[in-house]
Amino acid sequence: MTRLPFAALPFTASVLAAAIALGSSSLCWAEYNEAIAPKPATAATQAANAEVLEKLDFTDRSDFEDAQRGLIKATPDLVVKDADGRVVWDVAAYQEFLRGDAPDTVNPSLWRLAQLNNTPGLYEVTDGIYQIRGFDLATMTVVRGDTGWIVIDPLTTAEPSKAAMELINSELGERPVTAVIYTHSHADHFAGVRGVVSREQVAAGEVRVIGPEHMTDHVASESVLLGNVMSRRSQYMFGFGLPRNAQQQVDAGLGKGVSNGTFTYIEPTEEITETGQTLTVDGVDIEFLMAPGTEADAEMVFYFPEQRALLAAEILNASLHNILTPRGAKVRDALVWSRALDEVLQHFGDRTDVVLTSHYWPRWGQEEVRDYIEKQRDMLKYLHDQTLRLANLGYKRDEIAEAIEIPDSLANEWFNRGYYGTIKHNVKGIYQRYLGFWSGNPATLDPLPEQSAGERYVDAMGGAEAVMEMGQAAFDEGDYRWGAMLMNHLVMAQPDNQPARELQADIFEQLGYQAESAPWRNIYLTGARELRNGFDPASVVTTASPDILEVLPIEQIFDLLAVRLNGPKADGLELDIDWHFTGDEPQEFRMSLDNSVLRYRHGIDEDAEEPDLSLTLSRDVLNRVLLQQTNLGAEIKAGNVTTEGDVQVLGQLFSLLDNFTPTFPIATSAVPVEENDD
Repeated sequence: MTRLPFAALPFTASVLAAAIALGSSSLCWAEYNEAIAPKPATAATQAANAEVLEKLDFTDRSDFEDAQRGLIKATPDLVVKDADGRVVWDVAAYQEFLRGDAPDTVNPSLWRLAQLNNTPGLYEVTDGIYQIRGFDLATMTVVRGDTGWIVIDPLTTAEPSKAAMELINSELGERPVTAVIYTHSHADHFAGVRGVVSREQVAAGEVRVIGPEHMTDHVASESVLLGNVMSRRSQYMFGFGLPRNAQQQVDAGLGKGVSNGTFTYIEPTEEITETGQTLTVDGVDIEFLMAPGTEADAEMVFYFPEQRALLAAEILNASLHNILTPRGAKVRDALVWSRALDEVLQHFGDRTDVVLTSHYWPRWGQEEVRDYIEKQRDMLKYLHDQTLRLANLGYKRDEIAEAIEIPDSLANEWFNRGYYGTIKHNVKGIYQRYLGFWSGNPATLDPLPEQSAGERYVDAMGGAEAVMEMGQAAFDEGDYRWGAMLMNHLVMAQPDNQPARELQADIFEQLGYQAESAPWRNIYLTGARELRNGFDPASVVTTASPDILEVLPIEQIFDLLAVRLNGPKADGLELDIDWHFTGDEPQEFRMSLDNSVLRYRHGIDEDAEEPDLSLTLSRDVLNRVLLQQTNLGAEIKAGNVTTEGDVQVLGQLFSLLDNFTPTFPIATSAVPVEENDD
């Protein structure tokens, strides 16, 4: 075997950050500079936004009435801090500017939603059911049981969740939490759980924790292998680094934004496994309907028969949702999703007086509830069917996104507007699910990478100065989509060309001002800010958590190591490492490196050749190493890890692992890409 010199053992928190988090790093690729301010809306943007005012019925105020209905206590000045005094959630920042009519720098339809989402406080939905809104991206629901509170979807981080419970108890009377219910496996609906209950309470049987089948499996696997790049793209999608004002971040589509507190998890003590299953929780009867493979891989809807109330999780929203989220994820199934909504109608449509969701505000009245569910169901089905129809007629992916027409009966409903998901992205997601990313055009079968293509386009158009002139002309004419394409070639070819960066930033800014979708606005404005000022390290959000690490299977940790392996550097190397994990449920793995591939097998064949190294350790030690509380070298010296064989093998392996940090550029080329004609 070829050996490398002994190296340190850098098996640290970077593994965990990429595996389960939105990332953590203070690195940046350009010094952040606050001096370059946003610019005003152009005449073209003002005209585009004025057209929206003419197109939609802004006299309809029913959503505003519903959003305020049942208000018990408003909290417009809400600022939540962690134990160290760091602000983790600030909804007060929106109060000074989110008033009156839409400014020129915000699409009026998005401004309307931003105001509707700007209603933080405690609300009564119906007798015994309450909601906390505006304390995080999601909405937390609490139900009064016989002896205490049933908490549903305890937000993204523990500090806002704790603040929400304090408000509930102060306004409605102090009661213990007797149960927690997770509607689905996305972090904004479970990760604040330890703000409302402790592990000790759950372990003692004082609190039931209920979730959909396979909840923990999907929590553990969410964003593991691509956690780092999803983290970086999330900074764009949610506008983490954007100031809160009328020229920057005004909303996130589902709510105001994402809190930056402590990310926690407690595994369900009970799982719901089938539609029709019922439970009595602290004296409250609940009927469940399974909805896996819709908005989340593990998701469920449930019904309170006594109150005739339906909690539809996140398969219903006050916006068109994402089939393929901009941060990146597996494509969702629009057909399965629409069928799930139809099943909800069949089970609960005739016996529901109020429907509440995991975001936004409720809707009351059986007729309105049915109309809401039917039209969101039909919107998803229409997008699915028409995308496939046009594809079968020979339309390519981007052509379908431009050509698809939504009937007024669906398009004119506020809850079907593209505030979070968009028609164009959803069409492309549906197309990708069935046909892949390639359009079928041979010219795009093997396109050049952006940087290489940019260099050739710039040359073909007469050089950088000529491209700048064309880009400026497009900007002056308000032809921003074309201008963005032109300038992208130049910025990718010459990432240090500051005039090109600034013009592209100006173009992105106007596209952001016109966007109805909050994520699209945040993406454009974050791109503009980054082109002007460089990477802002304050935009990085950390959700690395011992709670998630504890439920992350060792197999997924090893899968992530394999993703981090630098294949070219590992060429010609071979090694075998046996991992023996002690504890109540001991496990053994054989990890092997050859052919520049890192593999593992569960269990060790007694007849296999002796490994280069054998390690014996507890899962707790591995967890502490991953959290950067220690390192394997120190644990070996301390006797907490026993070894047999050549310990330098660890140094060899870890010297071949790339470190991931969510700090790479997006609006420009990250690194030169060599063309590969193989």
